[in-house]
Amino acid sequence: MLKFERVNSFFFVVVLLVYTFEVPKFLYFFIFLVWLVITIIGSFHIRWNYHLKALHSNPHTNKKQVAITFDDGPNLEFTPQILTFLKKHNIKATFFCVGKQIENHPKLFNQIVNQGHVVGNHSYSHSNNFGFFSHKKVLDDVNKCNELIYENLNVNSNLFRPPFGVTNPAIRKAIAKTRHHVIGWNVRSLDTKIKNPEKILKRITKRLKPGDVILLHDTNKRTLVVLEQLLLFLHEHQFETTTVDKLFEIEAYV
Repeated sequence: MLKFERVNSFFFVVVLLVYTFEVPKFLYFFIFLVWLVITIIGSFHIRWNYHLKALHSNPHTNKKQVAITFDDGPNLEFTPQILTFLKKHNIKATFFCVGKQIENHPKLFNQIVNQGHVVGNHSYSHSNNFGFFSHKKVLDDVNKCNELIYENLNVNSNLFRPPFGVTNPAIRKAIAKTRHHVIGWNVRSLDTKIKNPEKILKRITKRLKPGDVILLHDTNKRTLVVLEQLLLFLHEHQFETTTVDKLFEIEAYV
């Protein structure tokens, strides 16, 4: 598996070797371009574990179980409906909540927890520029969400999912200080991009296997349609559902 430090070391050695010979200048540009492409892809694909270790699935589970996760809430319009579906089917899920949404909807946030679901830190701002934040700004943003979770629950969340699944050295350095477990996914629904609920459901279920972590969002109507059909699919195929802390056998709160 590619790692940021290993890739940097490899390309450093390559540049040194190239430097010892007379080569066209464009070759240096080409080497830099290859390094840049690998690093960009690694930064935007959390499953690579390119910058830091994240948990994406548990293929070693001895149970036929999957974890359903929701990002970006709590959302006043859609989260209550999702909670109703989950309660109807006696399903427990994991909600990675945005701090400013917790701030705006504290009662709804507490309702998620009171119904037995697990909550995790999804940053305070969920800024589009999160991947360009400095180490200190990432740390402040994550800690601000931590504080809001603690204010409501009197516990600290031990789970963190970076916005957009972006990772980089600044985020790695910040999470090394907060000591969160970083949680990714291996089944990305694309429910915020694909318009057709049937296509979203097919994308989730076509290769679903025990230990998978499903990424959904409690922020749009399509997810409601998909979730209802997904829960029926899981029941018909005798899948159990669990929260990510139980799937990975880690502590959700500290």
